[in-house]
Amino acid sequence: MVKHIVLFKLKDQKDRQKGINALNSMRGKIEGLMDIEVGEDFLSSERSYDLALICTLKDRQALDAYQTHPAHQPVKQVMHAIREASVAVDFEY
Repeated sequence: MVKHIVLFKLKDQKDRQKGINALNSMRGKIEGLMDIEVGEDFLSSERSYDLALICTLKDRQALDAYQTHPAHQPVKQVMHAIREASVAVDFEY
């Protein structure tokens, strides 16, 4: 199993719902993507990021397929347009 975690800092807070909708749009559309969680930061501290994406994937091959999947491409476009910064971590467990 693989966890794919991405944190997004948004350029404008008014784009929160747009980001949440885009990330959730992948649910049930990508083989090997077993679970997807989208969370919104409520602390708003100086070091906080605004949105979190936590994906559970079957294996590394599923992560590779996810990266290029047609359902992921428009989501990447939206998130690249509205993010100020993002960080990611991928790990097996």
